[in-house]
Amino acid sequence: MKQLLQRVERLNQIGIALSAEKDASSLLEMILHGAKELTNADGGTLYTVTADQRLKFDIIATDSLHLAMGGARGKAITFNPIPLYDKQGKPITNMVVTSAVHQRKVININDTYHAEAQGYDFSGTRKFDEQTGYHTHSLLTIPMTNHEDEIIGVLQLINAKDADTQKLRPFSTTDQQLAESLASQAAVALTNQRLISDLEILFKSFVQLIATAIDEKSPYTGSHCRRIPVLTMMLAEAVHRSREGSFADFQMTDADRFELETAAWLHDCGKVTSPEYVIDKSTKLETIFDRIELIDTRFEVLKRDTEIQYWQTLNKAKSRNEKESLLQQLEQQINELNSERDFLRKANIGGEFMSKNDRERVKKIGQRLWRNPDQQIVPILNAEEIYNLTIPKGTLTPEERTIINNHMVATIKMLESLPFPKHLARVPEYAGGHHERMDGGGYPKGLVRDEMSIPARIMAIADVFEALTARDRPYKRGKTLTECLKIMQQMVLENHLDADLFNEFVRSGVYMEYAKQYLQADQIDEVDENQLAVSVSTDENLAMH
Repeated sequence: MKQLLQRVERLNQIGIALSAEKDASSLLEMILHGAKELTNADGGTLYTVTADQRLKFDIIATDSLHLAMGGARGKAITFNPIPLYDKQGKPITNMVVTSAVHQRKVININDTYHAEAQGYDFSGTRKFDEQTGYHTHSLLTIPMTNHEDEIIGVLQLINAKDADTQKLRPFSTTDQQLAESLASQAAVALTNQRLISDLEILFKSFVQLIATAIDEKSPYTGSHCRRIPVLTMMLAEAVHRSREGSFADFQMTDADRFELETAAWLHDCGKVTSPEYVIDKSTKLETIFDRIELIDTRFEVLKRDTEIQYWQTLNKAKSRNEKESLLQQLEQQINELNSERDFLRKANIGGEFMSKNDRERVKKIGQRLWRNPDQQIVPILNAEEIYNLTIPKGTLTPEERTIINNHMVATIKMLESLPFPKHLARVPEYAGGHHERMDGGGYPKGLVRDEMSIPARIMAIADVFEALTARDRPYKRGKTLTECLKIMQQMVLENHLDADLFNEFVRSGVYMEYAKQYLQADQIDEVDENQLAVSVSTDENLAMH
């Protein structure tokens, strides 16, 4: 009775451990080794039922043969799964393990060498014994059933041993009852883990579906949401491996990684609220179409009117010198109109910087008069066109940039409205902070460095680098590595990006690892890393804090 109570207590301990185990391979090991311990079995195998109705070997262990395969620590299993049905679709019942599934019952065999009358095929067992010198004596096979009464696996134990003499013996009724109880608890643990895993897969797929939909919304950012998670996790792993400076205590668990990667996938989810005409604005005058074409037409009208005036005046000219002078004036006027038209075409293309002189020239050209289709004499550019053509950087007006920036407000609002479980609670903070600056000049909350977590600052680095290297933006070309890193270095010096993270980004070679996978060959130039390191003094650190 004392031994039985001890075994029951051990069963409870194993059951509690099973419910707490999160790793699938470790769980399988725990189930098999726990069953072997409770029954004092020499060996055993744990099978799981596959979607195509076969029994897959998940873990095999035999103490006397020092055999350990599968699970978290064993060698890889090379055995083919055992089919439950033949080619005609009939149940295979001549094997103990398959019969236990089809009959939905526990099979307890005292001696496999005297069990032919039960109709089981032990040829495979005999062959194994001949090859290894093993003697398969007793066999206990237990189907494992989930909460929906479906068999999800089979636990098979081999060769029970006497606790005192270690001689082989049959599995007793107590052995069977304890093993059945453990198998029942194991089935619950396996089912829960599968449900959690399935939900996690569904959640990840849904998150990636949202990100893909955002990328598909605009042909100019077709890979942004898919590349940010890659780059974010590359840098996060580099920081995790670092044991220096401010990152000495930064460590990530698998749960932390999942949380950060989820945030990276969702970092731009608020863009579902951003109008396409703003996201896709490839030139300064683009709305539904590029209005530079309308301005081209106005210049053509001006040139036509100039030529008409020339011919009308030419008819009144009397001398040859007068006619030649008129022709020179015409050519000069046409060249001037062509020059102004070409300049406006160039101004319409967004760039890194538009000088004050160029902006003044746009305004001056805009004062030129022309006759519109209503026969009214009006300026060739209206106020709204001048406003757009004088955008100093990029293609967006301040109002349009506010619309774009509001995607972060929408992102945070959307994510904070979701009932994230505890292990994903920081997703809104991580995803919502990649446009903040170290000096508090970012958006939407104006956070400073001390108010931002390391993962949020990592995402800021990833977002900037991906944007600089991307070749699919409507307003710029994809820059070389040196160009990108020089720009980022300047952003660090301006307290826009985190200096320590930028240094780690360069020192660890993450930028090159990413470049080899995602950039074109002409973008990957030779980078002088020594010229990129940013030293942050104590005073600067304090300022950043």
